[in-house]
Amino acid sequence: MKDNIFSYNRVEDDEKAMVCFLQAVLGISNGDIRKLRDHYGGTRLLKETGKSVKSELKGRVSDKALILIDEAARKGVFESGSFRETYDDLSHAGIGYYIEGEEDYPVRLTDIGSRPLSLWVRGRLPDDNIPSVAIIGARNCSGYGRQMAREWAREIAGAGVQIISGMAYGIDSIAETAALDAGGSSYAVLGNGVNVCYPKENASLYDRTIVAGGIISEYPPDTTPRPQFFPARNRIISGFADAVIVIEARERSGTLITVNMALNQGRDVYALPGRVTDSLSYGCNRLIREGAVPLIRPHEFLQEFMEQYAVNNSDPKDDSGHINEKTKKNRIHNTLDRKKDGSEGFLTAKEKMIMKVMDYEPKSISEIYYELTECGDISEGGNGTVTIELTELMAVLSDMTIRHKISCVDGMNYFKG
Repeated sequence: MKDNIFSYNRVEDDEKAMVCFLQAVLGISNGDIRKLRDHYGGTRLLKETGKSVKSELKGRVSDKALILIDEAARKGVFESGSFRETYDDLSHAGIGYYIEGEEDYPVRLTDIGSRPLSLWVRGRLPDDNIPSVAIIGARNCSGYGRQMAREWAREIAGAGVQIISGMAYGIDSIAETAALDAGGSSYAVLGNGVNVCYPKENASLYDRTIVAGGIISEYPPDTTPRPQFFPARNRIISGFADAVIVIEARERSGTLITVNMALNQGRDVYALPGRVTDSLSYGCNRLIREGAVPLIRPHEFLQEFMEQYAVNNSDPKDDSGHINEKTKKNRIHNTLDRKKDGSEGFLTAKEKMIMKVMDYEPKSISEIYYELTECGDISEGGNGTVTIELTELMAVLSDMTIRHKISCVDGMNYFKG
């Protein structure tokens, strides 16, 4: 009988320690880690020594992951238990660590698409039993936007609602600061490690948020901010929220990425109307035209929001802690009308197959092309095979981006949103 690598009772902590090591030290992808957990179950992620790693994992994980795991196994990392050091260091640094499947993993994130495998936290996570609102908007906001962000955040936070944002320049940080000034709680989801304050000018806000809320990230500590990380983190901002408020947004604003993700998650979307001649209000006015609820007065919003929150949370969650189907339907009921045709409406067979391999984390063209070749049949009728050449794929991705079916960052990296 083959023993697993753990010989003592810290079963749950050891599984978290193993996931943390694979993710933060070896750099194994979330997809490969999930495959390992599904295959071995519980803490049996790897064997006692490296002698059987290659044969055991061949074909189950990527070649890159196989090489990295094999090298670590040959160094005795798993057998000696030194993989625990990274996890233990988190506690000493005051950083919490949560992985999907454990009891303390946020309930709100269990039902979103492409949920994060793990979360690093300084401070605390949003309370699953307290209503929360994401307040987002333009970085280069106007005086009107600044005033409204302060007013709305102060009123909402003062009513006991948790404020979720990204601690970015402009509306995000203004709303978070106002929430804290009102004695409320604020939670910032970052596109970098939780021990890295970005932007640096928000150092005071960063420190205050740790005390009165939390700094949250799906990226390991010490991870520096990169452009491709921010669109992916937006799904977590909207995922933590029961509703999303847009204060100001240009026509092609990155804020609208968060809105699209909120819609896909069944969150309610509200937008602050502005003058039609103001470019910073164009995005909000467009959202209202498409069905978003216009913001008029904070107290009116709070009354409507709390009534809807009570409806959405009137039924208990199922035994697994997931939001039940009736609650999901209530959440989806008031979202924008654009969801009526489905997220893949008016797509060709090739575009539908592309959507199947897309994720909320940006992928390069080569990654998309490789995954498409593994998918097989992409015909209209499902009986034949429709091939796609690399040059055609580039053209299709460009067209889908123009039509707002997908988004593009950092040149040629594509993602849902």
